[in-house]
Amino acid sequence: MQMSTRFTDKVAIVTGGGGGIGAGIAERLLAEGAKVAVLDLDAGPLKAQLADDMAARLFAIEGDCTDLGTLEAFHAQVTGELGPIDVLVNNVGQSGRARSAHFHESREEVWRFVLEISLFSAMRMSRLVAPAMRERGGRIVNMSSDAAFVGDAGLVDYASAKMGLIGFTRSLARELAPFGVTVNAVAPGAIRTRAHDTMPKDVIDRIKADTPAGIVGEPEDVAAAVAFLASDEARFITGQSLLIDGGRWMI
Repeated sequence: MQMSTRFTDKVAIVTGGGGGIGAGIAERLLAEGAKVAVLDLDAGPLKAQLADDMAARLFAIEGDCTDLGTLEAFHAQVTGELGPIDVLVNNVGQSGRARSAHFHESREEVWRFVLEISLFSAMRMSRLVAPAMRERGGRIVNMSSDAAFVGDAGLVDYASAKMGLIGFTRSLARELAPFGVTVNAVAPGAIRTRAHDTMPKDVIDRIKADTPAGIVGEPEDVAAAVAFLASDEARFITGQSLLIDGGRWMI
């Protein structure tokens, strides 16, 4: 596919962009000409898959996206070396995974972890970029999940955090719209990542059966939507939630 150059000279941040969906988003923005800064515990998978011309425009720092001091230092370093932020993709997030449980058996420390990484990290990073975006415009895209809309059993904390992102998106969109800043959310469903590759076949088959499209999506499917919402073509779209889940949930 011939990529456009709509992000040439633009600076983008992708949190949690070292692998999976985040790496797909970072690679798409790089392919369209952006300079991309990534903060992740492990940026190795992304670096390994990039062509030399894109790798030259990648600024990758390894660090904890839930730590405010790390976010502040990262933002200062990126703006100092690359310039003001045009696009922020708040991608980092995680469920309790091995520690997930039905609500009556769940633990508060897991709730706090999930809220920190899936909601508070986005709020903190957005607060860092918002002052400069109020002066020059920009794009913020938040990573929700169709779990917030479906309400999957055993994922109460994750669904709560991801629906919290929807409310955050809408309120921040209203605040920043007068300054030429759009704020939108994407909500992926089943997307093939390293975590999906380790799932038993019967689980994948069940996911496919629950998805009208009958397939599991790829990171590139999410990246394409994020790239559109981050572009000038989406200047009149703000406060919206786009589900990318093969039709599992429709709004």
